[in-house]
Amino acid sequence: MDLSECSAKLDELTVKIGHIKAKLDPAAKTAKIRELETITQKPEFWKADQSARKVMQEMASLKEEVDGIRALEKEAADQREVIAYLQTEKDDSLIAEVETNLHALAKKLDSLEIKTYLSGPYDRGDAILAIHSGQGGTEAMDWAAMLLRMYMHYLDTNPAFSYRLIEETKGEEAGLKSATLMVTGLHAYGYLKKEAGTHRLVRLSPFNADSLRQTSFALVEVLPHFEDDTAEIEVSDEDVEWQFYRSGGKGGQNVNKVSTAVRLKHLPSGIVVQSQEERYQEQNRKIALSLLKSKLWLLREMEQEKTLSSMKGQKMASWGSQIRSYVLHPYKLVKDNRTG
Repeated sequence: MDLSECSAKLDELTVKIGHIKAKLDPAAKTAKIRELETITQKPEFWKADQSARKVMQEMASLKEEVDGIRALEKEAADQREVIAYLQTEKDDSLIAEVETNLHALAKKLDSLEIKTYLSGPYDRGDAILAIHSGQGGTEAMDWAAMLLRMYMHYLDTNPAFSYRLIEETKGEEAGLKSATLMVTGLHAYGYLKKEAGTHRLVRLSPFNADSLRQTSFALVEVLPHFEDDTAEIEVSDEDVEWQFYRSGGKGGQNVNKVSTAVRLKHLPSGIVVQSQEERYQEQNRKIALSLLKSKLWLLREMEQEKTLSSMKGQKMASWGSQIRSYVLHPYKLVKDNRTG
């Protein structure tokens, strides 16, 4: 780059900084930081460890975004001063340094820009990811298990997230009928929400003696996680029916001898959720109630979407529509049907 190209590149980056700043709204985030700081100064703040930790994480994230915008603005201003100096004093080595700095600035902007796409009301929070086998019998159950391993591998390799398995129902011959993960970490829901939908697999069947080509389906649900004490989604005691049963798997003799697993039914909607992976019943009760609130949130969103669709006179894509195809035979291709 020569000096004029560096100047034009800086102008382009400055405009981009302005757009990102407008979307992230650092003034509003600064006000939110002050609000959270006030909460942390209350004597009872640290009595609830889990909620206190989430507040501190949110505050740290907000500060990181605000400081990041300010740092980018300062870097751009510094490069502007250097370019102004170079317009009077020629220095090839300094021009090369400016070019390097502008490339680094562009990368930082790209990283910060991603956060502008994670600005939904629940994007910053934790997520519940559930997988259900669909049409295809044993093939579909095996496909559900493959998807679970895929998502677990993604989460294992991403240090920003942690997860735990809270429900798993195995298939009669192989694979899974269903499985549910609780994913924690900043922007967990924001990053995972677009995975929701029907996933289709085409392959030569390992369960067929003739190795015929088989198509299988599995449904992935991604829901924002609501704490069991959240007031946003209210669940009346009269509207739920609790069932307790013995669980298997990990947890030692306690889960095999005591009814630690929980099944919760919401009577008005008919929604049923269960949690069985925790060692104690009280832990599973809290998880089941949290799952129910997330399902009720989804039901509310679907009803609003249906109302909007009728007002527009158009049929909108349902939450269970096919979003991605994984073809392993006769060729190998992963195609996202939303983007083509």
